[in-house]
Amino acid sequence: MEGAIVNQLLLSGVICRQPIRKQSPSGIIHCLFVLKHRSQQQEAGYWRQAWCRMEVIISGHHADEMLTNQQTAGSQVEVHGFLSNSQGHRGLNRLVLHAKSVKLTYSGE
Repeated sequence: MEGAIVNQLLLSGVICRQPIRKQSPSGIIHCLFVLKHRSQQQEAGYWRQAWCRMEVIISGHHADEMLTNQQTAGSQVEVHGFLSNSQGHRGLNRLVLHAKSVKLTYSGE
């Protein structure tokens, strides 16, 4: 295989649901939230509306930092991480952004 396989995403938006703290059976802290993104992007010489809602999970000490910084619903953030498939309790697959960092850009307060 030539070259490295890359899986990186930088996405900004608004936290649209209050972040939830969970702990795995192995004791790892996870913070889950939903990010709403809206922007205009140029494609093939034309402007178009781009939007999505994406589930974000941040784990370990980064999750503790996010919860400590009290980023809440309405906060504007910039998330850097990677995409992975996740299977829900009903067996449905969904794409999840696994955050390596979450940077607050506006608190919304």
